[in-house]
Amino acid sequence: MSAGYSGGAGPIRYGAWSKDKQGWFLGLSGGALITILLGGMPLLIAAAAHAWLVALGWTPVWAVLIVLVAVPVKGRSAFRWALDSIYRSVGVVMRWNDWQSKAAAGTVEDFDEADLPGVLSGIRTHDGPPFGPLMARPAIIADNRERSWAVVARITHPGIGLSELPARTRMGNGLSELLEGAATAELVQVVALQIRTVPDDGAERAAWQQANLRADAPQLALQVNAELTQVMTQAGVRHEAFVTVVVPEQRIAKQAKEAGGGVDGRARVLYGVMGEIEARLMGPVGCTAVTWLDSPALAAAIRTGFAPGDRATLTTAAIAAQNDPKVAAALPMAAAGPTSTPNPERRFYAHDAWHTATCTILLPDKGALMGALAPVFTPTAAGERRSVTVFFEPISHAKADRLVGSESMSSELAAEVRRKSGFKVRASHRRDAARVEGQDVRLADGNALVRVGIAAAVTVPNSWSITDYARRLEANITGSGFMPLRLDLAQDAGFAAACIPAGIGLPKRRGVK
Repeated sequence: MSAGYSGGAGPIRYGAWSKDKQGWFLGLSGGALITILLGGMPLLIAAAAHAWLVALGWTPVWAVLIVLVAVPVKGRSAFRWALDSIYRSVGVVMRWNDWQSKAAAGTVEDFDEADLPGVLSGIRTHDGPPFGPLMARPAIIADNRERSWAVVARITHPGIGLSELPARTRMGNGLSELLEGAATAELVQVVALQIRTVPDDGAERAAWQQANLRADAPQLALQVNAELTQVMTQAGVRHEAFVTVVVPEQRIAKQAKEAGGGVDGRARVLYGVMGEIEARLMGPVGCTAVTWLDSPALAAAIRTGFAPGDRATLTTAAIAAQNDPKVAAALPMAAAGPTSTPNPERRFYAHDAWHTATCTILLPDKGALMGALAPVFTPTAAGERRSVTVFFEPISHAKADRLVGSESMSSELAAEVRRKSGFKVRASHRRDAARVEGQDVRLADGNALVRVGIAAAVTVPNSWSITDYARRLEANITGSGFMPLRLDLAQDAGFAAACIPAGIGLPKRRGVK
């Protein structure tokens, strides 16, 4: 990800990004190109044998094959849509995604074992060794499906709404330095930043009033205070921000063995990464607090991801536990997930009493200003929750050099083919070539290449129209200058990526911009 000035002393416009996966030839991947060539072989053989009727009959078949393989429809080819539809239909018939928690069924054996549906089913959590001056024990997330390890931090940031241009530039440069450091160390695979805008439940204010409200106060003052509380609670929202750091097993295994092996050895390696990330967050990025979540805090973050309305109960219990140690405020990991999830619908995900619709956000060709996605974070009605997760995947310098070299070769080959074929070189072609050249220059200067993906979700009670609120989310994304892409047939995986801070990212099969 790189930045360029929009002109003069104005705000910085971030851009110069390119597609994650460039096609080998005219935008086609290797598999698609081979499929089209093999599909055209019968036509060539028939033409060589002067079997013109066979060649004429095979021509429309080949044309249909080209359309199915090469023409994308909402991010996927028609052939891929057909395969995904078949997979989903088989899953619905076999009831693969019809899930119920062990806690709801009364069959829990280990309350410290995570019990989550879908792509989150491979997650297991461990308490790491003491960390930091407070001797906290952060939760270490092991994803057995992806063979990776992750830690999660809750961060507090003042935001950029009231920041001046120099402060915004400093924060943006701080994030770039954080990602460049991760790329240089070649240990971190993904840094995920998740921000959830949830309705204010008023739990903290209610606890404060219960402890400080005077019984002998004037009746009129009590009435005015109650009315203000009701109005402000309905209109208020709360922001929760999490940073998840993911390290794959293949990168951490050797260092973990030197640190003692096992979960503790991997935790000690992760602690070094956590220290570097925390220093960057508290420094140039501008965070005021970074708290690495332990198992109860992580369970609460996951639970409120599935059920936003449960936050008031968890907060009230935590406040009550400060004065009464007998109150069970710690949520076990076995109860962090939903009670049940039926087979996911094609365009939204149902979990307990809530419905969630998830979109990916495609980056615009013209670039974007810092803070352009602010409308996406803002709910349009009381009781609506918005959640946005940005996945940063730093790429090692050696791999980045190969990728940029391949893109440069593909760009030059495409330009040469257009020139020899007599096609006009349009402005978009020159722009793409300039972007590849700019990436090569910045990579040579020591900057990092970062793969970026964004997932946004809206959650409402299941008695509301999720179709209407999903349309509002897409309208906010479009109004911000970006392009939404609904994750049809994959809403359960999209929900996990956008709403649950566990390091579960978007699938790598489809390239993102």
